Amino acid sequence: MNTFLREDLRKKCSNLFAGDHMADDKIIIACSKCGTKNRIPKNKINDNPICGKCQNPLSGKKTPDRPVDIIDSTFDKEVLGEPGAVLVDCWAPWCGPCRMIAPVLEQLAEEYAGRIKIAKLNVDENPVTASKYAVKSIPTMLLFNSGRLVNTLVGALPKNEIEKHVLSIL
Repeated sequence: MNTFLREDLRKKCSNLFAGDHMADDKIIIACSKCGTKNRIPKNKINDNPICGKCQNPLSGKKTPDRPVDIIDSTFDKEVLGEPGAVLVDCWAPWCGPCRMIAPVLEQLAEEYAGRIKIAKLNVDENPVTASKYAVKSIPTMLLFNSGRLVNTLVGALPKNEIEKHVLSIL
């Protein structure tokens, strides 16, 4: 085989194998609505991709699998700015019932990771937000969807009751 053909073949083969890195340029995002795994190019992640099966918007970020602490100054960004569902647990460290439901909320955060964000607001340290949402007794759980308050739960409710309300906003 002459040198020219060998060089041409080498270029073609290197171009063929160069495509193998293409898989690295994509990430897989599971749809929070139907669970379908979607392959999204990394350079398109900020272009509001949608699920190929159910057409639900895919957010490039996943909600945490554990409750996050929020304060008055981060409330707007962490809750009102969240495009999906958020449960805000209004609590205080001295509150027995609040401490009783904390493990339940941790379980729900883990079970519904990617579908709902669970946030914790210490009302003693953050009176502005507590006052804004008329939190008069604790624990109080505020349920938001797309930045809008849709439900308020008061008291140490059992897991299945909290879960029923969570499912109603997903």
